[in-house]
Amino acid sequence: MHAPAPSQRPAEPGCGAGRPSGADAPASDARIPAHPAARPLDSQALLGGGKAVEIHHNGAIYRLQATRQGKLILTK
Repeated sequence: MHAPAPSQRPAEPGCGAGRPSGADAPASDARIPAHPAARPLDSQALLGGGKAVEIHHNGAIYRLQATRQGKLILTK
């Protein structure tokens, strides 16, 4: 017995089965945030006018740092 042709194979879990794709996919609206509960914060407000800040989260200390190129780096 041999494997069915690709078009006849059952969909594997997590492979997008049952989700719309292409022209059937709903149009994305850039104005809707990915996480509606998240509120935007200005990086300068987080950094307090400095270049780095320590963040305590779940017993660990993280460092949020602004680079000279204007990017943010979060390290543990």
